[in-house]
Amino acid sequence: MQIFENNQAVATIYQRAISLSICKDFAEKRCGKISMVDHQGSEQKNRRRELLSVEVEAQQEKMIAEHGEEYFRKQTEVNFFNLVRTQINSDFDNKEHLYHHILGIEEACPTILDILSARAASVNQIKDLAASLSWLSIDLVNLVNKPQYRKRADVQVTDAKLALSYIGLDNLMLVMPTFTLKHWLPTSTAPYGLMKRKLWNNSLSIGLASSALAKAQGLDEYTAFTTGMLSNIGKLAVTRSYLTTFSEMYKKEVREAFENKDKRLHNVLSKIETSEELLLEQLTLRSSQLSADLIEKMHFKRLAITEPIFDLAYADSIDKMHPVAQLVAKAKAYVAFRSLAKEELINSDESKQLLNAVKLTAAEITLLKKSDIDHIKLNFN
Repeated sequence: MQIFENNQAVATIYQRAISLSICKDFAEKRCGKISMVDHQGSEQKNRRRELLSVEVEAQQEKMIAEHGEEYFRKQTEVNFFNLVRTQINSDFDNKEHLYHHILGIEEACPTILDILSARAASVNQIKDLAASLSWLSIDLVNLVNKPQYRKRADVQVTDAKLALSYIGLDNLMLVMPTFTLKHWLPTSTAPYGLMKRKLWNNSLSIGLASSALAKAQGLDEYTAFTTGMLSNIGKLAVTRSYLTTFSEMYKKEVREAFENKDKRLHNVLSKIETSEELLLEQLTLRSSQLSADLIEKMHFKRLAITEPIFDLAYADSIDKMHPVAQLVAKAKAYVAFRSLAKEELINSDESKQLLNAVKLTAAEITLLKKSDIDHIKLNFN
């Protein structure tokens, strides 16, 4: 997002929030590095330089002795991650591949979302489309059979079309964007076990916060909610692509080293782990732009989210954004602030910088604090 990236201080804070979505230890490490640099006085810096100049000479002989093996290890890692970076760059340049194979987006999904935005929308218009998606049929049936939504405890719904009738149009405006994004989440984010859940929680909170702000301003809540939810689609694509590419290339390189009986290379490769820094780099550089590219490929006719998503990616000022994009930008900043504050990874000055970047007012902050932006509330009559 240009409005964050154009301000170095805000960019650092927002990147820390993205780091937290990868893993807490990584975010803490980055926060520690930043704090050390930011708070180190000039006298300490000078003293450090003096110590380093003495240490360099003392360590030269040791480094020379160890240089060969250490150099080989580092170069092997650099070469491997360059291969990974090259491959994912190629994937990101191929939008068709990302759309159909990395995320596996079926055309019925955006069609249903588009229909729901029309004033004359009806459940009957989407029944056949929903039934054509096996995963959605299962999710809809499971939803209406939950104890809190079942009208009769002794009756189980087994048909997706019937489930749609029970759910109703108003609920579907929350359910469809939610189930759709959930389906596009990475199957696994190992070795970052909590990342999948964090991506999901972040998307849901941004969607609900955007909807709450839209309601207060008299804007369309469904458009705001869907824009907020789908604004993270680029993050899902980056995460899926990086983790899949790393896993495939790691297995390939290790296997080839083993088959070539290159024990030295095999030993080094087998100890390589995923790079949080490379994942953060790709998430920071590409997520927003990929969201815009992927949303554009959905060819929405009624659902007016393409322009807001592009503004989130490319607008350099909150004032230049579409009104819905402004709401989502505010939601993103607030959710990032809340996540960092929960882990004590942001101070008061940084909080002000982040929230001021999107011109989030005191009234809006109060509204979001009072709103439940973590749970979807459905109304089954």
